[in-house]
Amino acid sequence: MKNAYIATYPPRQCGIGTFTQNLFTSMVASDIDEPHHKKSFIVAINDFEQELTYPEEVKFTIRQEFQEDYLAAAKYINISGADCCILQHEFGIFGGQDGVYILPLLHQLDIPLIVTLHTVIQTPSYAQKEILQRICKMANRVVVMSHKAIEMLVEIYDVPKDKIAYVEHGVPNFRYIQEEVKKEFKLEKKKVLLTFGFVSRNKGIETAIEALPKVVEKHPDVLYIVLGKTHPSVLRHVGEEYRLYLTQLVEDLKLEKNVVLLNEFTTQKELFKYLYASDIYITPYLNEAQITSGTLAYAVGTGSAVVSTPYWHATELLSNGRGVLFDFGNIDELSDVLIDLLDNPEKRLTIRKKALKHGRKITWPKIGSMYNDVVENVVQENIEIQKKEIIPYDISLLPLFSIEHVQRLTDDTGIVQHAKFGIPNLKEGYCLDDNSRALLMALMAYKVKKDSAALKLCPIYLSYIHYMQNKDGTFRNFLSFNREFLDEVGSEDAFGRTIWAIGYMLNNSPNDSYYQIGRLIFDKAIPIFEDLKSIRSIANTIIGICHYLRSNMSDDIMIERLRKLTHVLIDHYQANSHDNWNWFEELLAYDNAILPLAMLHAAEILNDDEVRKVAFDSMNFLVDHTMSEGYLSIIGNEEWYKKDGDRSTFAQQPVDAMGMVLMFRQAYNVDNDKNHLSKLFKSFKWFLGENDLRMNLFNHETKGCFDGLEHYGVNQNQGAESTLAYLISYLNVLKAHEDYYRKD
Repeated sequence: MKNAYIATYPPRQCGIGTFTQNLFTSMVASDIDEPHHKKSFIVAINDFEQELTYPEEVKFTIRQEFQEDYLAAAKYINISGADCCILQHEFGIFGGQDGVYILPLLHQLDIPLIVTLHTVIQTPSYAQKEILQRICKMANRVVVMSHKAIEMLVEIYDVPKDKIAYVEHGVPNFRYIQEEVKKEFKLEKKKVLLTFGFVSRNKGIETAIEALPKVVEKHPDVLYIVLGKTHPSVLRHVGEEYRLYLTQLVEDLKLEKNVVLLNEFTTQKELFKYLYASDIYITPYLNEAQITSGTLAYAVGTGSAVVSTPYWHATELLSNGRGVLFDFGNIDELSDVLIDLLDNPEKRLTIRKKALKHGRKITWPKIGSMYNDVVENVVQENIEIQKKEIIPYDISLLPLFSIEHVQRLTDDTGIVQHAKFGIPNLKEGYCLDDNSRALLMALMAYKVKKDSAALKLCPIYLSYIHYMQNKDGTFRNFLSFNREFLDEVGSEDAFGRTIWAIGYMLNNSPNDSYYQIGRLIFDKAIPIFEDLKSIRSIANTIIGICHYLRSNMSDDIMIERLRKLTHVLIDHYQANSHDNWNWFEELLAYDNAILPLAMLHAAEILNDDEVRKVAFDSMNFLVDHTMSEGYLSIIGNEEWYKKDGDRSTFAQQPVDAMGMVLMFRQAYNVDNDKNHLSKLFKSFKWFLGENDLRMNLFNHETKGCFDGLEHYGVNQNQGAESTLAYLISYLNVLKAHEDYYRKD
């Protein structure tokens, strides 16, 4: 099999890089069908733009914090002829928040995926859990190195057990004679204790050092070697603070002759000489949350007498007498264990024999062969089981509908516009835009789902809108938490969104009281219609008028107002549309879909061919620029997208996704083309992870929606606009589903 491996790789100094090199070499050597490895290759992750000279098997490199490199890597792998992709996953080696940049790469792959998890977190953050779940969903097989990891994946991350493969950490097949390597290092007269690996505070090396005075008192010939450089991320943030602390601790305890801190990243050959030279190997880690330890595997593989704290991997690997455990941070217990083992060479030898017996089962040639078996099974399964296409109308894929977060954000004044994470941010107060959207959502929820809780919220939002309307028909927008006006006249966009909500209510009023106050607000605002300048305000107003007219088609004056406003948009379209730029402006900015959406509504009411043509031409133009990769990629709000310029990818907003959902639903209403419903559902899946970062924006815990996609990951705040955009989109998916089957 030809495999593509994604991971760090030597000469980058990284434990996962070393693991990957061993895995690559062992899989190539044990692949009897392709003894010359059929040109399997490595995609290496570079840290902080390092310039490294890689060996020939590295065919592509990814700069860790450059998202475009990840997408380019996916394209490279897809055309490489590789049969399978093997990813080594650790949150810290990929770019973006919690390594989110790896998700788009994996989603773009056209070949089976195997993922080896080097970390499984028992209490992950929301983002960490979401990322790992998405990786496991995309993977054909998930490989872990401990039974505890299997348990956690099933219970915490909902990974099907039959998708998980257990393959232990491999061990290089070096063999040395202890007396000879001790002589080489001039350690013949020493009882050698060893700890190796990257040095950082969680390794608990101070525990071992503090245990030594009692040991040295009885065995003055003890030498404790700490072999390893300071972890690169620790070095970047705090320098050699921990190593300096250890050095001072050695001096304070007068152990200068008994402790050596070797600040080196050794070759594997040199490392294994140290392992064979040691009499006892120590891993004094400070907490149990260590699902995999390569250093521990190496120590067991060489038949070391291992003494360790009972972290997860150690508890498993050192069972059945293959090592000795002591409690976290228990200095006296460690001293006693070390003295006991040094006093009893036969006991030490028994442990070593048991460890070596297990170690022979996990040499890299054997582990490589196991991985090759996993690859063969996955590739065969992929051939036999074709992926089923998700039908666009399968609403069983949706999360349960809930207005829980909207209720959390709503008080007796209105809906609070912003949130800190999932908690209302009262400091920011209220705005007209969000209360209008909230009214629209609540009315839709009652119409589509007969949600009585949503209906009870309508008077709150409606009274806010009424309170914010000025005598001349305009509206104020912002209100502080203590109900003080913060502006005299709100934006035209806020005006348009309000007319949309009120117009919808006039066509879908649940009772006469709502209709009467809605009509009062609407009629007072009518004189403002002809003064609007913002094309998005005009678009929102057009939508509101169209909703109103659906139950008032005899209102000829309003139909003419609609026609006039529609032709304002057509004039903008004709002024800016040229050279394949079929749009209303010289740029694609925010809330873009609202413009063709308005034209589609107008086309249905006015039955005008010119309106219809502009509506569909502009819609198709927007689709070409946002869905060309097979999923919705919203124009980012960082710099937008100027004609002949580069588009912004990030600061993607949920309101734009909502606009796309509504646009496709209205397009279906106009021409009954089922392809629009497919695109509608595809647009909605932007909220559920079908986006540039492959991150879910719906929070299953709070039932809110995150505020957008940023270059670093998801904006974790869950304000009113984003949550309402999600819910309005959701309700339109349900209604489109209903319309589709009713028409069929």
